[in-house]
Order: sequence, then structure tokens, then C-alpha cells
Amino acid sequence: MTAPTRSEGLVTLVGGGPGDPGLLTTAGLQALQEADVIVFDRLAPLSLLQDLSARLIDVGKIPHGQQTAQEMINELLITEARKGQHVVRFKGGDSFVFGRGSEEWQACAEAGIRVEIVPGVSSSIAAPELAGIPVTHRGLVQGFTVVSGHVGPDDPRSTLNWEALAQTNTTLVILMGVANLPMITKTLLRHGMAADMPAAVIADAGLVSQRVVRGPVADIADQAKDAGITPPAVTVIGQVAGLELG
Repeated sequence: MTAPTRSEGLVTLVGGGPGDPGLLTTAGLQALQEADVIVFDRLAPLSLLQDLSARLIDVGKIPHGQQTAQEMINELLITEARKGQHVVRFKGGDSFVFGRGSEEWQACAEAGIRVEIVPGVSSSIAAPELAGIPVTHRGLVQGFTVVSGHVGPDDPRSTLNWEALAQTNTTLVILMGVANLPMITKTLLRHGMAADMPAAVIADAGLVSQRVVRGPVADIADQAKDAGITPPAVTVIGQVAGLELG
């Protein structure tokens, strides 16, 4: 990492992985240790923030609760960097996988702020693996497709071709899809996915509170609801979700 001079400032986007402190990269840890200001949300491995000298700013977004507008976060990063500070934007997963990292990078770049990026371990792969589910398996499935479920198939904001996804014959990994899982699974079934296709929902991957719910795609939304699954959770749909690796 390159420390900023007091006249220029620096923003570093750090992907915190799925939440286990041990899965943060060494480059990410170094950025936290060198930061003057850390702008964080609840999905990052927050235990790593203890005993740091940086000023901590919580910009968490809780579903149906506290929200910090993305524009406010962008402006905060820019304002603090313009003071000559090294500002770390610390978030869960990877900043560029359905996070707002690319928007934050763009906002800072347009404001003339130097930006560095430390990729994180993507929850789309790590969460299934931590639950013993490979997203691909030689001879079983030859690829995986990662989509965001933050808007449902019936939402006018949705840009996904759910009919194609139902027939793509790859593992389907859904991030941010807890609330919309019932509509997503109904849509996949309507477009030809087999009702007994294996599925799994992994909540709090990598943490002591990790839970896994498995079942057929036709029932997985009800099973997750009955189990009290709440975000953050990753849903895996495909033959790999039926593997038992011991």
C-alpha cells in the first residue's frame, strides 16, 4: 500500500470477505492498520476494528432499518480524503461483487481523489465452500452464475432473464436474495427448473452463527423462513447443493 501525503489523501476500498476475520487478505489488514479513517458497514469482519487508532464511521445499511444513502457515503469518502486522510472503505465480501465499490471508485476518481483497491474474498464462492458446497464439480456442473436477488423477478427494476437462468444448467448463486427468495424460486419453477433441484441457503457464512438449510428448490424458501434465516445469506441452487462431502 502507498501511504498518502497530507496534501493529497487516499481512499482504499477493502473487501472484507464473508465476515470471518481470518479470511481478510494481508493487504486488507495492512490498509486498516495504516488508515486515518475507516468507513465500515455491518457485513465486514468488525472484530478487526478493535484497538485501531483510526476514526471509525458506521455507514451500515440494515434491511428495512437504518440506511445510509450511497451518495452520502461517496461524499464522506471524498470529504475526508480531501483533508489529506487515508480513508479505508471497509465492507463485507468483495467491493466489486454486488457492492457499491465501483460507484465509490468512480465518485472518488471524478473528484480527483486517488483510489486503491484491495479485493476481498467473494461471499458468492466462499459461503458455499464454507458450507461444504462446491459451486462447480467436475462431471456434474461446468460453471456457476452469480446474480443479485435484491430485486425480485417481478420488480420493474430487474434486468435479469430469469427464464434463461432457469435453463442455463449452471449452479445458480443468489446474493442478497432472502426477502425475494419465494418469488425467485417460483419464477425458476415456472420457467422449467425441476422442482426437486437441490438448493441450500447459507446464513452468516464463516461465523460461529453459520447455519445451512438444504432442500429442494420448490421448498427451500419456506424452509429458510421456518428456520428464521435472515440476511446476510447466500442461496445455492443446483446439483452441487445435493452433494454430501462429509
